[in-house]
Amino acid sequence: MSEPENFIPESYPCNQCHAGVLQPRFVTYFTWLGAELITVPHFPAWICDVCGKRDYDEKAIQWLTMLLDPNAGKPTTNHHRTPPFPRPHPSAPRPHLDS
Repeated sequence: MSEPENFIPESYPCNQCHAGVLQPRFVTYFTWLGAELITVPHFPAWICDVCGKRDYDEKAIQWLTMLLDPNAGKPTTNHHRTPPFPRPHPSAPRPHLDS
């Protein structure tokens, strides 16, 4: 029987010490943003029960990176913007439809 695509194992062997097992836990994640230390409580990680190796959840890292991006929330500039169509003058004759 095949595993579902979104199946997440409850634990898996540690590839660093080869003796322990990585198990899912929630930890406080620390990272630097410029000169500031940022802490994120309850961050998903896989922790080895023997050597303590930490593997962080990839989707959570991507989400955090997006949130901490210095350009997050700022409008993007589009240098290849096409100019708007010229507006007709009020005195210009309007085109009429053929019926």
